[in-house]
Amino acid sequence: MNIKIRKEVSSDVADIKVLTAAAFLNAPHTSHTEQFIVGALRNSGNLTVSLVAEANGQIVGHVAVSPVSISDGSQGWYGLGPIAVAPKHQGVGIGTQLVRQVLATLRDLGASGCVLLGEPEYYSRFGFKAESNLALPDVPPEYFQAISFGSQIPTGLVSFHESFSVQS
Repeated sequence: MNIKIRKEVSSDVADIKVLTAAAFLNAPHTSHTEQFIVGALRNSGNLTVSLVAEANGQIVGHVAVSPVSISDGSQGWYGLGPIAVAPKHQGVGIGTQLVRQVLATLRDLGASGCVLLGEPEYYSRFGFKAESNLALPDVPPEYFQAISFGSQIPTGLVSFHESFSVQS
């Protein structure tokens, strides 16, 4: 399967919403609000990077990146997620391609680094790791991971944009 990774365009919005809802439908550890989070980030102007994976003219994956706040005042840090792959296309490397491309895009933008909440075994292959001096409240520390693009890892609590608290 030939996958093309590209920036979101306005005509993709409805497909991204449907794809994201489907991707998280049976996922563990989810609030089932990921599609609403992406929409709220977009509507608030905080969807810094939005990439889609396309196969045969169909959107089969999406990744969102938005700015995060860190209590020590560090600037240039972003949060990766939600990331979604259509259920029938999971397990074939589309998520890997999306993560690699979005990290390259963040580096090109001059970002300091990126954080995410996710499975350590999966995300460690991209260089993400739990950092003892960086925390996301109320989550197991091994699942909150960071990657630096050359700057020091900040020290403090991380806050994702308020869009992450939307319910619909």
